Amino acid sequence: MAELTLYIGNKNYSSWSFRPWIALTAAGVPFREVLIPFDDDGGNPKFREISPTGRVPCLHHGEFRVWESLAIIEYAAELFPEKGIWPKAPADRALARSVSMEMLSGFRGIRNACPMNLRRPKRRLDLAADLQAGVDADVARISAIWTELTERSGGPYLFGEFSAADAMFAPVVNRFEAYDLVSDKVVLDYMAAMKAHPAWKAWETAALAESWTVPADEA
Repeated sequence: MAELTLYIGNKNYSSWSFRPWIALTAAGVPFREVLIPFDDDGGNPKFREISPTGRVPCLHHGEFRVWESLAIIEYAAELFPEKGIWPKAPADRALARSVSMEMLSGFRGIRNACPMNLRRPKRRLDLAADLQAGVDADVARISAIWTELTERSGGPYLFGEFSAADAMFAPVVNRFEAYDLVSDKVVLDYMAAMKAHPAWKAWETAALAESWTVPADEA
C-alpha cells in the first residue's frame, strides 16, 4: 500500500487538522505528517500545492488526494476496517456519523467567537449579547450530545471506546476549557478523558512547543 501523508496546519490553532490527525493516531493508522504553518491571515499559499481547496487538512495516498476532515476519516476507516475508527454496532455508527455531521456543519457561534488555541490561558470572553447567545446555544447543544452519549455508552468516550465522533469534537474540548464555558460534571469528566488520551497529549505537547502566532486566532 502506498504511504499515507497527512498535511496539516499549526497544531495550536488548526482545529480541522486536529480532527483527522487524532482519529488516525488514536486508531494506530500509519501515516506521515507534514505541517505547513499558517501565515498571518490564517492560510498559506503553499496549501494550494497540496490541496485543491487551498486549505488543510489534506490526505495524500500515493497520487490520490482526499480533503476535508470527515472525508479523510471516512477514507482511513475504509482502508483500515480492522482499526475500529467508527463504532462496531450499526446503530452506534449511525449515531456517531449523525453527531459528526452536526459538528461538521454547525456550531458556528462557538467556532467563530472561540477559536481553538491550546496555548490560551483559561478565561472568559466579554462578548456582545448576540454573540454570547450563539455561543451559549452551541455549548448547550454540544453538552447535551456529550451527556446523552456518554451516559448511553458508559463512557469514558462518546461510544465507550475512542472513535471518529470523539475526534470530530476534540477541538471543542479545548474551546470549552480555554474560554471557561462549562461547569457540568459529566461534561468535565468527558473533557478530562479526552485530554488524558495519549494522542491528545502528543498533539498538545507539539502545539505548546510551536513559536508561530496567528493574531486572528488570539481571541
